[in-house]
Amino acid sequence: MRKIDILAIDDEPVINEAIERVCRTEGLSVQTVETAEEAIEKLEKEKFRLIICDLMLPGLDGFQLLEELNRRNNKTPVIVISGYSTLENSVKAIKKGALDFLPKPFTFEELLSAVYRGLEYSQIVEKVLAQSPLETDDNIYFVSCPSKYFKLGHIGWVNLTSEGTAIVGVIDLYLRTIKTVKKVELLEADENIYQGQSCLKIIDEKDVEHPFISPVSGKIIERNERLLTEPSLLEKDPFFNGWVYKVIPTDLEYERKFWDTCGHEI
Repeated sequence: MRKIDILAIDDEPVINEAIERVCRTEGLSVQTVETAEEAIEKLEKEKFRLIICDLMLPGLDGFQLLEELNRRNNKTPVIVISGYSTLENSVKAIKKGALDFLPKPFTFEELLSAVYRGLEYSQIVEKVLAQSPLETDDNIYFVSCPSKYFKLGHIGWVNLTSEGTAIVGVIDLYLRTIKTVKKVELLEADENIYQGQSCLKIIDEKDVEHPFISPVSGKIIERNERLLTEPSLLEKDPFFNGWVYKVIPTDLEYERKFWDTCGHEI
């Protein structure tokens, strides 16, 4: 069975055409369909490295497609795109298994940033499923977040402290899809962050910007200043010295339903 890089699913032909045009400039193979039902038929006959799926579709919507992929144990990573880009839609899609959420309208650069991470994640999944050694250069390829932490999808973690604050950071697996961290851009202390919204920019060695979606809402009481001069801390020690923010949470009772307990990442 041949493997195609990307399956794009959107009932707006102009969006499918834009995705195809942008991805083909990077030498990627793309197939497009307009419904989730057509996508399921494609997935039964061909293999794809990445799926880009609109949230609001005729027939099965993006949420239902994610559920169907989970039911079929299909590990193809999914980037959800949507013009209905509420924060709740973002975290709900990630909770249901989406690798990323990209609001419409998106730029050329934003699309490619998500695609790069998605394709890299696909390679990681292949290694796991093939039970290949997950070590390169004598380093563990990725590590799970500590068992007492919580996580939002494969993106961010939260550590609730006894003082009532929350420490927020980036999951190692997400960082592995970025590869090398060159620079980070942090928000200021006293600013608010919101679950499902980007609160950090990570710039890689090719100067591609990658947004970090916050797993929790709250007011920043401290940011990790070391990351500004030592951005490699994110990669070297993502769950301890590489933390990003300490916040006072504002809506834990509601937001924690979107979290999973930490453990295996795939």
